[in-house]
Amino acid sequence: MKIEHLALWTANLERARRFYETYLGAQANELYHNPRTGFRSYFLKFAGGARLELMQRADIAERSSGDVERETLGLAHFAVSLGSEAAVDGMTERFRRDGLRVVSAPRRTGDGYYESVVLDPDGNRIELTV
Repeated sequence: MKIEHLALWTANLERARRFYETYLGAQANELYHNPRTGFRSYFLKFAGGARLELMQRADIAERSSGDVERETLGLAHFAVSLGSEAAVDGMTERFRRDGLRVVSAPRRTGDGYYESVVLDPDGNRIELTV
């Protein structure tokens, strides 16, 4: 068994697509739109074969206006392997330089991972790791 894909609701489908293409090298398929339900989505494919579905529908509520850096129930994060500590450092600095949220600077965790944590435009946590 393998996880086929993960899916995220987004408040702004095009903004989310551009984010994942620009920062994580994803390639989007053609936009899917169901005019009857108002559902729209993209499937994004990453170099290693993983896929992420970005979804938008008018009746799906945005996150509360609270602090998006606070942990909540549900998806905790998803991790993206960048291949080296230097790549984690560089990508984290790119996020910071571009005004995106860095929750946790690069560090070595107690279980030996080298990682940082950043937020996508909808406040989803992305763990950047080796």
